[in-house]
Amino acid sequence: MAKLVYSAISSLDGYIADEKGNFDWATPDAEVFTFINDIERRFGTDLYGRRMYETMVYWETFDASGHQPPYIRDFTMMWRAANKIVYSTTLQEVSSERTRIEPRFDVDEVRQVMQSSDHDVAIGGASLAGLAMKAGLVDEIHLFVAPVCVGGGTPVLPQHFRSKLELASVDRFAGGFVHLQYQPLA
Repeated sequence: MAKLVYSAISSLDGYIADEKGNFDWATPDAEVFTFINDIERRFGTDLYGRRMYETMVYWETFDASGHQPPYIRDFTMMWRAANKIVYSTTLQEVSSERTRIEPRFDVDEVRQVMQSSDHDVAIGGASLAGLAMKAGLVDEIHLFVAPVCVGGGTPVLPQHFRSKLELASVDRFAGGFVHLQYQPLA
């Protein structure tokens, strides 16, 4: 069965966006972006909430021609090739290929996606990932911690979520980012 994996870029104080919704402080450099791509290769399906999808759909029409760095072209092609499920009650249509909308997050349907997939499944967006974590569906958490504190905003992990985690790996990058891979313990 495929694993469900939550990955996010976070500030040191635990936010994916600041109080104004900005996340420009989280832009990975070439080294971090290449590392993220190596993780992304595992996934065949991406699960998104509406806000995360609206952020990520940028890659659908992005000009990934030869003047872009290889790691940007690589990510663009992986994003376009993945199946995407967007959970939203307000989104009426999608702007990307290989994408469908579901009106609600259904734990049993997500389990079915995981059981039928030949590749691992990514879940993006803190709110949606929080639902999956609370349901015990998340098998791995990858946090890319940026060397910045933003003082508040959208938390990377859901409030009141309790879980014991096992640290599986730590990776340091020249620009100050740190990658932490955790596995929830049963």
